[in-house]
Amino acid sequence: MNYPVWLPPALVIWLPVLGSIFVGMLAASLLFRLGERVLRRATRDAPIAASVTVTIRRPAKWLLPLLFVNLVLQGAPEDALWLAGVQRLTALLLITSLTWLVSNAIRGVAKGVIAANPTGIADNLAARRIQTQTRVLARTLQGLVVLIGLAMMLMTFPAARQIGASLLASAGVVGIVAGFAARPVLGNLIAGLQIGLSQPIRLDDVVIVENEWGIIEEITGTYVVVRIWDQRRLIVPLQYWIEKPFQNWTRSSSELIGTVFLWVDYRMPLAPLRTELQRICEASVHWDQRLAMIQVTEAGPQAMQLRCLVTSASASASWDLRCEVREGLLDFMQREYATFLPRQRAEVTLDPSENQQEGKPLQPGSSS
Repeated sequence: MNYPVWLPPALVIWLPVLGSIFVGMLAASLLFRLGERVLRRATRDAPIAASVTVTIRRPAKWLLPLLFVNLVLQGAPEDALWLAGVQRLTALLLITSLTWLVSNAIRGVAKGVIAANPTGIADNLAARRIQTQTRVLARTLQGLVVLIGLAMMLMTFPAARQIGASLLASAGVVGIVAGFAARPVLGNLIAGLQIGLSQPIRLDDVVIVENEWGIIEEITGTYVVVRIWDQRRLIVPLQYWIEKPFQNWTRSSSELIGTVFLWVDYRMPLAPLRTELQRICEASVHWDQRLAMIQVTEAGPQAMQLRCLVTSASASASWDLRCEVREGLLDFMQREYATFLPRQRAEVTLDPSENQQEGKPLQPGSSS
C-alpha cells in the first residue's frame, strides 16, 4: 500500500499495526457482548455462577481488548518506534486486568455462597460455618492472587530481575530481618487459614473474650470485630483466637441454656416459684419450650440460692428471656411472698453480770 510522502516513516510503520489493533478491539467488543448474553442465559438458574458473571464483567471488558492488542503487538515490526515500551505497557495492563478478573471471580463465588446460606434463620449454625469459611478463604485467596500479580508485573522489568540476582548473596540477613518484621503479618495469615478451616469462631458466634460478652460481627484478614452488648466494638487480632483461650457459647449449636440466680429466705416454698417460672416462660416469645426448671444450688448462712434454667434458640433470645424471668420472679415474690425475701437474722444474749447489777433475775438463753 502506498502512503502519502508527507507521513513520517515511524508512523508509516505503525499504521498497519494500529489498523489491526482497531479491528481487534472491535472483535473483542463483539465477543464480549456475545459472551455476556450467553453467560447470563446459562447462569440464570445457578446463583453462584450468576454472581461470578456479574463481578467479572468490568475486568473482562478490559481484558479481551488487551488480549487482542497484545497479540497484534507480538507481530509488529521490530524496527517500530517505541515498540518495546508499548509492549511492556500492554503486558502490565494485561496482567493487571487478569489479576483483577481472578480476584473478582473469587469474590463472586464468595458472594454467591453467602447469598445461598443466609443467617437470618433460627438454627443458623451451618450457615454461619459456611459463611465464615467462605469469607476467610476468599480474602486469603484474593491476597495471594494480588501478590502473584504484582510479582508477575515486576518480572516484566529486566532491571528488577537483575536487582534480585544481585541481592541473592545477602538474602540470608535480609530474610532474617524481613522474617522478624513480617512475623505479625505472616502469623495473622496462618491464623486466618486455621480459623477458616478449623473454625473455632464463626460469624454471629456469641463469645466472651477479654471479659467482654459480644457477638462476632466481622472476620477480616488481620483481625476480628466483636460487637459488645453495649454497641462497642472490640478489635481482636486473628492470632489471639489461636493462641489464647476464650468462651464460645454457640460453638456446636445456636441453642443456649440461660441461668438466673436468686437468693431467697429458707422459708420460701419452691412449688409456687416453679409454677410461676413455667407461666413466665410459656408467656414469653423467647422460650423454645425445651427446659424451664428451678434448682437449689447453694445453702448459705442467711439464705439459699436458686438457679433457674431456661432455654432459647439464640443468644439474643436467651438474654431477653433471662431478663424476663428475673423480673417476673422478683415481682411475684414481692407481691405474694414479700416476707420470704432474704433477711438478716441476729440473736442477742444479755451479759449475766449486767443482769445482776440491775437486780434482775438471769433468764438462761434469753434473746431478743
